[in-house]
Amino acid sequence: MSTKNHPDQSYIDGLANNDSAIIQSIYKKFVPKVVHYIRNNSGDEDQAQDVVQEIMILLFNQAKAKKLQLTCPFDAYFFLLCKRKWLNEIKKSSNKGVTIDDERLSNTESIDEMVLETEVFDEKQHLFDLMFQKLGDKCQELLKLSFTIKSMEEVAEKLNVTYGYVRKKKSLCVGQLTLWIQETSRFKSLKIT
Repeated sequence: MSTKNHPDQSYIDGLANNDSAIIQSIYKKFVPKVVHYIRNNSGDEDQAQDVVQEIMILLFNQAKAKKLQLTCPFDAYFFLLCKRKWLNEIKKSSNKGVTIDDERLSNTESIDEMVLETEVFDEKQHLFDLMFQKLGDKCQELLKLSFTIKSMEEVAEKLNVTYGYVRKKKSLCVGQLTLWIQETSRFKSLKIT
């Protein structure tokens, strides 16, 4: 993909770096529009803040994973993510379909593509988290440590076991996790993206 990053990539980079000035700027510039939209569409202030919080966490996780390169204005992207999240919440709570009156924020396909990528990333994260919870306590502890500590020698030292044991156990844990993920129907539907 040779698409050039949008100048608003600074918001994504700021989120990834947990830059409080950027986060405050997002809340000041973009959140009021989301709150207004949700309040005018069967929601209240608290529900709007919950949606914003979930989307902020999702964007932070995706930015930290270096899987978010903004190719459209942040405002349109953020608003559409929040809007779709809210419409899904309404749909879940009412158990009936929601008609999306999708007035186009932009004529570019870029925003839609970015939103889809973020939603797929979110689905993959949920699937990973769900399967991770199925692992035993030892596997979870080992994998969590290996996610935060890059050196397997340090992980072995922290767990008070040998380096060889940590490598073998990690391989078995990752193998089991991968197998469970690949066996789910959700994985098979995500595989095409």
